[in-house]
Amino acid sequence: MAGFGRDRGDRGPGLVGALLVGISAAKALALAKNLPLVGVNHIAGHIYANRLVTELKFPLIALIVSGGHTELVHMPAHGVYRVIGETRDDAAGEAFDKVARVLGLLYPGGPEVDRLAAQAEAPVEFPRAWLEEDSYDFSFSGLKSAVMNYVHNAEQRGEIVNKADVAAGFQESVIDVLTEKAMRAVDAFAAKQLLVAGGVAANKGLRKRMEAAARERGVELVIPPLYLCTDNAAMIAAAGTIDFLMGKRADLSMNAHPGLSL
Repeated sequence: MAGFGRDRGDRGPGLVGALLVGISAAKALALAKNLPLVGVNHIAGHIYANRLVTELKFPLIALIVSGGHTELVHMPAHGVYRVIGETRDDAAGEAFDKVARVLGLLYPGGPEVDRLAAQAEAPVEFPRAWLEEDSYDFSFSGLKSAVMNYVHNAEQRGEIVNKADVAAGFQESVIDVLTEKAMRAVDAFAAKQLLVAGGVAANKGLRKRMEAAARERGVELVIPPLYLCTDNAAMIAAAGTIDFLMGKRADLSMNAHPGLSL
């Protein structure tokens, strides 16, 4: 299995080199073993990682937060994806990595920022990008710039930057926006479940806030265990099973599509 698209089962999204390796392996196995070739959109894979935890209940809202993607998706049924919000610039995970670099932390930055934020005493107050009142879109570029300016200005003044307070302030800003918009979508679409998926779903601060907000709303929250948040084969198989049962098949003309959308 690789990733299902609109033309000839094109695969994606992702880095083209990695996609081509996976596609070549999938074609070889399908040809050698006379097996059906089923494609899986990478983002759908992250969503369906949650099906390895519990059965999905529709309609649902899925929040995908990773290094390359931040999207809110309304799903009225299996295999039906309606993107209602997405990032207009940096994805959440990308912003975490860039802020981590400014703070001199290791890559990947998400776990490092999360760890450091837990040690904060007085989180720095950073802006929240809410955009238009009725928008489910996200924007983290301005927040990233605000953190960079804060750190650089403090260094120019010869001040010692409390990295934990900066990390916590940044993380709280991201989490506030993600949680508020996800919960607004839950209300607007009368969702039975809220799924959180992607690498940033491993963030402890995000999990804690989402759990509290979901309890308050009375909606079922589903977040996969940490080992299913980052890219893995199990999530692709979970989504691929749905595509297979829906009769979707690819052929040997399948190609990589790095910018494939849901």
